[in-house]
Amino acid sequence: MSIYVGNLSYQVTQEDLEQVFAEYGKVQNVTLPVDRETGRMRGFAFVELESDTEETAAIEALDGAEWMGRDLRVSKARPRENNNNRRSASFGGERRYR
Repeated sequence: MSIYVGNLSYQVTQEDLEQVFAEYGKVQNVTLPVDRETGRMRGFAFVELESDTEETAAIEALDGAEWMGRDLRVSKARPRENNNNRRSASFGGERRYR
């Protein structure tokens, strides 16, 4: 399982998130996506802890908590959706190949 952490300050670092989530368990991984064009953080992250129990405790404690001037949104991460439909929609629903 992975945790989605939203509404983050743009100044947050991977180390900041590791420190906060370490209070709930052993942090396995932190991912801070950045915008491809600007290189700027996108305002959300994914955190993985060692066990589901630790992740559940972190979600319950941190969802809605104020941190770095923002109210966090913390929940179980959902599986990534297939983006093929968006690409097709940009061509009016039909695919064109050259």
